[in-house]
Amino acid sequence: MKSITESDSHYNNLEQMSLRDILNNINNEDKTVPIAVENAIPQIESLADVIVEKMKSGGRLFYIGAGTSGRLGIVDASECPPTFGVPQGMVVGIIAGGDSAIRKAVEFAEDDENQAWKDLLEYKITAKDVLVGIAASGRTPYVIGGVKIAKENGIVTGCVVCNPGSALAKEVDFPVEVVVGPEFLTGSTRLKAGTAQKLVLNMLTTSAMIKLGKVKGNKMVDMQLSNLKLVDRGVRMIMEAIPVDYEEAKRLLEKNGSVRNAVEAHKQL
Repeated sequence: MKSITESDSHYNNLEQMSLRDILNNINNEDKTVPIAVENAIPQIESLADVIVEKMKSGGRLFYIGAGTSGRLGIVDASECPPTFGVPQGMVVGIIAGGDSAIRKAVEFAEDDENQAWKDLLEYKITAKDVLVGIAASGRTPYVIGGVKIAKENGIVTGCVVCNPGSALAKEVDFPVEVVVGPEFLTGSTRLKAGTAQKLVLNMLTTSAMIKLGKVKGNKMVDMQLSNLKLVDRGVRMIMEAIPVDYEEAKRLLEKNGSVRNAVEAHKQL
């Protein structure tokens, strides 16, 4: 039986469409993605809840995937330290084929069902951690093998897939199934499926970091000050929180290293 992610597009003769029609039709398909994510929110909540629980006890979040799915995991993991000020390695993204596969496809890397566990062992994954497999099809051997062995070793597992009833979803404790339907370009899961996966990963880490106290009000008070734009944002956040001018806020930020620390230091004066 052909999976939904591989089923024929609702559109045909794409090469005969005008550029405007191509863009409009892609956009029309993209509009369906948030609805599919909304339908999966109960599943997302269950997975997010266990991620928070494990992280509060010192655990980490691991993503494994191949191709687009693997790259999305790496993007989400790499953005957590600058956004929330958490240590490198608190969220880890691993892609089939290793780091070279981030930029260039590695042939048949996703077909090795034993390699993911070997990759995870390099990070000394334990039962304190959570492993989330990402695969649009839900049948990637690299990912299925990884979560299967992880589960055998007492590690909580989840997944983000775009087909219902997939082999991957059946292997994990907390499946998230975001069924977005056929792609505009048949089988090109870098489109709707990739967008859906990105939205879910955003939700998992953002909600977890909020519950871990990495946000105050609606501000990223622990963000890394890695460029002038972020320094300026941090200064203005301090000015909103306490009655100081720009120069004093900047001095406090430079002295204390983060918005949170600057505000707390001023309140103790």
